[in-house]
Amino acid sequence: MKSNSIILSSLIIFLAQCHTAGENKVMNNSKPASAEYPLAEVKSSGLSTMVKLPGQLAAYQEVKIFPKVNGYVKYVYVDIGSKVTRGQLLMTLEAPELEQETLQAREKYMRTKADLSIDKEHYDRLMEAAMTPGAVSPLEISSAKAKMESDSALSNAARTNWQMEETMQSYLQVIAPFNGVITERNVHPGALVSVEEKDGRPMLELKEIARLRLQFDIPENLAGNLKTGESIEFYTSAAPGKKLTGMISRKSMNINPHFRVERVEADVMNNNAELAPGMYADVVIHPIGNQTAFGVPKSSVVTSTERKYVLVVRSNRIIKVDVDTGSDSGDYVEVFGSLEKGDHVIINANDEIKEGDYAVEN
Repeated sequence: MKSNSIILSSLIIFLAQCHTAGENKVMNNSKPASAEYPLAEVKSSGLSTMVKLPGQLAAYQEVKIFPKVNGYVKYVYVDIGSKVTRGQLLMTLEAPELEQETLQAREKYMRTKADLSIDKEHYDRLMEAAMTPGAVSPLEISSAKAKMESDSALSNAARTNWQMEETMQSYLQVIAPFNGVITERNVHPGALVSVEEKDGRPMLELKEIARLRLQFDIPENLAGNLKTGESIEFYTSAAPGKKLTGMISRKSMNINPHFRVERVEADVMNNNAELAPGMYADVVIHPIGNQTAFGVPKSSVVTSTERKYVLVVRSNRIIKVDVDTGSDSGDYVEVFGSLEKGDHVIINANDEIKEGDYAVEN
């Protein structure tokens, strides 16, 4: 009876060992569990985006006209809104003291010129007499020559002073330096204007509006995409819904260290005077994507305090790939990293998904 119990116990142990071995064999032959995730294929080139930037229109040229000499306003030939051309007379000033100084300078020049003429004639006659030996002493000839040269210098100085006074008097005629429109007028006939008041309001302000400058700042990461000569489009509240165009003419080639932007200017033709300096504008640009970048859904990028990465699925295994981000377009964003064409990334990625796990496309 005892021997039968031993045999039965041994049989039970043997059967249990066989069952355990069978289970281990089944587990070794089965595949590991795989989680299902929605995947997106990596785009192999950068993203073409649309960016809207604030801008402002400014006059192509503008000048505040101050008096160059002290005087009284005699006539004002223009007013606010007057269209003027280069060289047109805008104002006339009067300064009696300046006119008297000009006349005195002229009289002084004429007097020195007459003295020089007499000295020259005296010297010429002495030289003619000196042809007879002993008729004129060399000292007398030298003295006459020195006096003639001295009076010549005085005459030249008097002429220069007269020309300067005439130039100052010409400033009584205020001339337009370029074509444009008078946008500000602050004086009327009879007003006293002074050179010392340059910190105050100007007599007139002139702006060229047939051509305007569209000024806007472009972010540092997009600055390299805009080239001079390219066309841009913009919109203003003065013409709702109307697309206007301009051509990029100047770039500052300098990044503002505080705002990380570069100033850009585009020339805008305004022959019909539809636009005006000071207007705000919405500038629309379409920068070409970086051809070395890849495009992935925004939700695929995981950002932590230590790194920024995407979860790539290769051979059904999840791999973390560090990336840097660039510009974005809608639901996609440019990334730079060790990605390959044809890679698939998990769309709704998060830091709870572990690297090395098995994954299949949902």
